[in-house]
Amino acid sequence: MDGENRIVVRLTSPGGPAAPASRPRLLLRLRPPKGQPEQVRRVFELEPVPGQDRWQATLDPAPAFEEGRWDAYVLPSPDEPRRRLLPGVRDLRALVTGRAPDSTRSPVAVRIPYATLDGYFAVRAWLRATHAEADRIRVADGAATVRGRLFGTELDTGAAVLLRRRGKGGVTREAELTAESDHAFSFTVGYRDLLSTPGGAGPAVWDVFVRPSAGAPPVRMARLLDDLADRKKVFVYPDTAVDGLTARPYYTVDNELSVEITPG
Repeated sequence: MDGENRIVVRLTSPGGPAAPASRPRLLLRLRPPKGQPEQVRRVFELEPVPGQDRWQATLDPAPAFEEGRWDAYVLPSPDEPRRRLLPGVRDLRALVTGRAPDSTRSPVAVRIPYATLDGYFAVRAWLRATHAEADRIRVADGAATVRGRLFGTELDTGAAVLLRRRGKGGVTREAELTAESDHAFSFTVGYRDLLSTPGGAGPAVWDVFVRPSAGAPPVRMARLLDDLADRKKVFVYPDTAVDGLTARPYYTVDNELSVEITPG
């Protein structure tokens, strides 16, 4: 990736140099829900790299990718079946060292190339009109303190953090939000506060949202603006014993922030 959020995909030529009429193409398809047919695809022309037995395609940032996981294939020719791509070296330094997006920009569009669990190349994409980015998380004294930044909207009167107990009829706990600017904020979640919420006792998962202002739709909190497509097993926070249970903040498979309370 480069500083302009372009993804350049280079691959070894399938079958060596080819005539223009039979040049391979790159296919990215949005992975459908289980049991559903695939419906969204993007096809990119592959151009030969001068002096090398390789091909490359450039994926520009616009139009933005729909949110989800995009599996990558090569289409060798019209008469051959598509082939799944294997990952090589992924240079993602631009995602770590590049300039952070403008907090007023909407939507927030993120693309991160990664290797799937079964060993293939894919791209994880997020596309959100508003976004609450989680930053530093500190666990101490039976609570988690989180710093974050809001994108696509501003903090105003009535801003708060909402923790929603997952499941049918789940209850919601409101936590105080400290605004550090129109977009930056912090908050602290006490684990006993969650357990003492009416209807909130016992093991549960609490999803974290930010309400930018009174009456505004809540915004799901997540960590998207770096180079990790799957951070659930990478960022693991300490467990805290609370009233015979165990509590900890964690990132979901979609890199969204939640608090998990399990049997001790």
